[in-house]
Amino acid sequence: MRRRIRRSSSRSSSRSSSRSSSSGSSSSSSSSSSSSSSSSSSSSSSSSRSRSSSSSSSSSAAAVAAAVAVLLLLVVVVVVVVVVVVVVVVVVVVVVVVVVVVVVVVVVVVAVIVVAVVIVVVVVVVVVVVVVVVVVVVVVVVVVVVVVVVVVVEVVVEVVVVVVVVVVVVVVVVVVVVVVVVVVVVVVVVVVAEVVVVVVVVVVVVVVAVVVVVSEVVVVVVVVVVVVVVVVVVVVVVVVVVVVVVVVVVVVVVVVVVVVVVVVVVVVVVVVVVVVVVVVVVVVVVVVVAVAVAVAVAVVVVAVVVVAVVVVAVVVVVVVVVVVVVVVVVVVVVVVEVVVVVVVVVVVVVVVVVVVVVVVIV
Repeated sequence: MRRRIRRSSSRSSSRSSSRSSSSGSSSSSSSSSSSSSSSSSSSSSSSSRSRSSSSSSSSSAAAVAAAVAVLLLLVVVVVVVVVVVVVVVVVVVVVVVVVVVVVVVVVVVVAVIVVAVVIVVVVVVVVVVVVVVVVVVVVVVVVVVVVVVVVVVEVVVEVVVVVVVVVVVVVVVVVVVVVVVVVVVVVVVVVVAEVVVVVVVVVVVVVVAVVVVVSEVVVVVVVVVVVVVVVVVVVVVVVVVVVVVVVVVVVVVVVVVVVVVVVVVVVVVVVVVVVVVVVVVVVVVVVVVAVAVAVAVAVVVVAVVVVAVVVVAVVVVVVVVVVVVVVVVVVVVVVVEVVVVVVVVVVVVVVVVVVVVVVVIV
């Protein structure tokens, strides 16, 4: 710039000198027609004037160039300061915005995590409570069923015992009656036999008294003996038959009672075992189904909560990234625009100053 200013000042001085010299030459040519002495004096005065004007113009051009340089330096310094301040402010704003966005993201993520943890804890507590309630209910049902089964078994056993006792009593009574009947029959038979024997003896005595012949006595004795033997045999057979019949009846009754008791006991045991097995199976199935349902519900709820948390976290991160990118892009655009505007202003100011200086110099 200084070189340009010096060149322009030298050109202007040369032009002024040429103009002054031309004017001097014209004046000298006009005066030469009158006299030669006046032309020499006018030429010397014109040369001295041109020298003084060239020196004064060169000094004024140097002063103007220095002033322009100082102004340009001040303008550049001010522009640089303004640009630096703007950039610092923009950077601070960007940092503040980014920090705020990061804090908001952290707060949102922490809140989402806390909510997810609370939901999971609540779900786990609910599932545990449901499982405990189901187990307690099942245990209570099992206990009630077992108590009922035990009571029923006890009642049935008591009934069977009562029936057996009654049957045994009946059998004993029947046996006693049969024994009494047998005893009565035996007594009657013995009495009849004794009566028969007495009658036979009386008959024999009468016959012996009537019959005198020995042979006839022998015959009568034989007849008596045969009759007595027959009577005794008949009595014995009757007694044996009665005893056998009584024994058979007693045995049959006892066998029937035993069979009935065994059948009743077996039926009761089978019923009790079936009831207990059915109750145990039902209880196990109910417990397994309840626990499976509770676990399935817990797993589904936890999975839903985890998916929701992941989705919310992803959405929050995406939104935050988009916001940060938008903010950074906007800030960068603003900074670029500010810098461009400042540069344009500086260029315009410099051009204006240069033009003004050139015009002043010219």
